[in-house]
Amino acid sequence: MIKFSNVSLIYPQSTKTVLEDLSCEIQEGEMVLVIGQTGSGKSSLLRLVNGLVPHHTGGILAGDISVDGISTREVRPGNLAHLVGIVGQNPINGFVTDVVEEELAFGMEALNIPQDVMRKRVEEVLDLLGLNAVRNRNIATLSGGEQQRVAIGAALVMHPKVLVLDEPTSALDPIAAEEVLSILHRLVHDLSVTVIIAEHRLERVIQFVDRIIYIEGNGETSIGSAEEILARSALVPPIIRLARALNLQEIGTSVRDVRRHTSHLREIPTSESGPTTVANTSTSKTVVDVKKVSLSYGQTDALKQVSASIASGEIVAVMGRNGAGKSSLLELIVGLHRPTHGGVRVLEQDPSVLGASARREMIGYVPQEPSDLLYLQSVAQECHQADRDSGLTPGTTFSFLGRLVPNISETTHPNDLSEGQRLALVLSIVLSSNPHLLVLDEPTRGLDYQAKNLFMLALKEYAQTLNNPVILATHDVELVAELADRVIFVAEGEIVADGSTLDVLLSSPAFAPQVAKVMSPKPWLTVDDVIAALGTQL
Repeated sequence: MIKFSNVSLIYPQSTKTVLEDLSCEIQEGEMVLVIGQTGSGKSSLLRLVNGLVPHHTGGILAGDISVDGISTREVRPGNLAHLVGIVGQNPINGFVTDVVEEELAFGMEALNIPQDVMRKRVEEVLDLLGLNAVRNRNIATLSGGEQQRVAIGAALVMHPKVLVLDEPTSALDPIAAEEVLSILHRLVHDLSVTVIIAEHRLERVIQFVDRIIYIEGNGETSIGSAEEILARSALVPPIIRLARALNLQEIGTSVRDVRRHTSHLREIPTSESGPTTVANTSTSKTVVDVKKVSLSYGQTDALKQVSASIASGEIVAVMGRNGAGKSSLLELIVGLHRPTHGGVRVLEQDPSVLGASARREMIGYVPQEPSDLLYLQSVAQECHQADRDSGLTPGTTFSFLGRLVPNISETTHPNDLSEGQRLALVLSIVLSSNPHLLVLDEPTRGLDYQAKNLFMLALKEYAQTLNNPVILATHDVELVAELADRVIFVAEGEIVADGSTLDVLLSSPAFAPQVAKVMSPKPWLTVDDVIAALGTQL
């Protein structure tokens, strides 16, 4: 179905080759996963499939890519719309209309598909992706995860032979992500659709894929089965790290596989007390106080009588399904909205009435779309401006960025960065100023495992050294298991659970991390927990 023939790609003014002499074939009805470090070129490889690279992005391309016998050199991307459906990293940038149902129908209208066929396909996709409840909603009012599903639906209604998805589960809660991946799996097996996915959260995807293309960052690529690639890759999900730590003879790509290989370890007597994570609460000062807060958007109640308090030094994760109200709660805390009822206080002040300078000094905020905070013409200008605004030594912010994601050129325009690199830039700008409170909305979208580990170290250092709290809304249960002291679980605009990370995550099978599922009923969340509990008995 897709053939890469001696493909090499380099962008103008770049010092490294994205791809070097790549040759491979992807068969009809195959699901292929593309992995690599943040900024390694995964999105570029996906865009080669429908000609967006180099027709729209520029770049020097050698070799040839053909899809169903059509060379992408000879046709524009629009001429492949009937063959290739593509879902980008940032779905909202690709929407054309304002309403969900209209967006689903738009592509078919452009191809003059009969109206009765259009109606049938729209209804099928609405049911398939659980979007019927929001079919008449304005897309701008949807949560990031709901927008992600709309983007996937807009590609699916075209009935493409090839479906290309860039980080398709990054904004989805674990349940919605499982549903979407199951749908893609059915499309592959029942309709022989060829699916290519780039994804950093490998724990969600590897059990579904047939092969992996590993972009190693220096132009080289490796292609093989999941077991072959993950056996030597530095980018591996928790179950592979667990298999390596336990010196298992075989690695597994699913929780079921690894449970079978570790049954003897679960029988070893150990202390039943789980890991304890204690926040730095030496002052025990309440920094954030939310009292009986309600928030409505028109007729929609986003939050209902929510109360919570967060102390200095705590790292608190806000979790819940897409559209549960997580982002709304964060936006109230940072002062972007005023509650319909109730009140919010940060360091005993109402954040919604603070001036921009005072708010920036008090609260560091990274929204779901971090690029909204970038407005200058290069990475260097953004970092220099951040240094000036925060009174830092020149070069401080860029040095912090280099710790998170190395090898980003100072001259690069922020729009030319990958989603993960842009996020890392915004995180660096916010973290380097050391605000009194740090609020992050989906802070690990687009970050590989190595960048995420560095990010966690930075947050822990921030909370422990400065004794300041961190609040993050996330669907990344593996991040929460490693990082958070406490979890607040939100559903339908209400807090339904508020407790230690261990208690909340173990009480929800859907939101439990991989290690907890593998080692259940033992109360362990991470690989480090397992090693600490078993110790010399391994």
